[in-house]
Amino acid sequence: MADRPFTRADLDLLRRWDTPTICNALELVVPARRGRGFTLQPFVCADPSLPPICGLARTGQIRAAAPSGRSKEQDRAARIGWYEYVADADLPTIVVIEDLDETPGFGAFWGEVNSNVHKGLGCLGCVTSGSFRDLDMLAPGFQIIGGMINPSHAHVHMVDFGRDVIVHGMPVMHDDVVHADRHGAVVIPAEAVKALPAAIDLCARREAVILDMAKRDDFDIHKLKDALSKADEIH
Repeated sequence: MADRPFTRADLDLLRRWDTPTICNALELVVPARRGRGFTLQPFVCADPSLPPICGLARTGQIRAAAPSGRSKEQDRAARIGWYEYVADADLPTIVVIEDLDETPGFGAFWGEVNSNVHKGLGCLGCVTSGSFRDLDMLAPGFQIIGGMINPSHAHVHMVDFGRDVIVHGMPVMHDDVVHADRHGAVVIPAEAVKALPAAIDLCARREAVILDMAKRDDFDIHKLKDALSKADEIH
């Protein structure tokens, strides 16, 4: 088991909050990352009703627009190698796949089979610039946020895995902590994981002062200024 500054319970706890809330808290805990580390393009969400997911990144790269150029045996070995890589984890994982095709999403890697296989291997879900399909047959509770929906898997094949990837502007490395939901995804620095709940509480207390005032019948610009001032005083 790797020596990490957080536990499974710490990751499970972060699933209580949506990804925008995690981003807000990161602005307090690691302010230098305020402008990076999160996705910058919209996704299609397989099931917006599912709760957020948080786990260790298992990274991969795919193509689908043309055959791999490998033999059937080599393609199978690459796929098995990927599954072995995904399965080698002591904590819940999130698969992060970069689609390298000129038109990402040409062929869907994700559908009924791969969602069930990956769920069985300990994955909570996937973040990908590629596509997915089989909307009514995806593994229950397995979240996918992808670049598009596509009915065919075309020539989809694994190109590489375990290396750095970029998905919708978010750089991700193997074993990074990733938090994701219907809004997108963010990488959480390992040293920030345990500090986030307290930062989330602080953000919530500051916002409550402003929200409570804004919902009053006598709310006006003067009361807003007063609420903003009071919020700044909360530490």
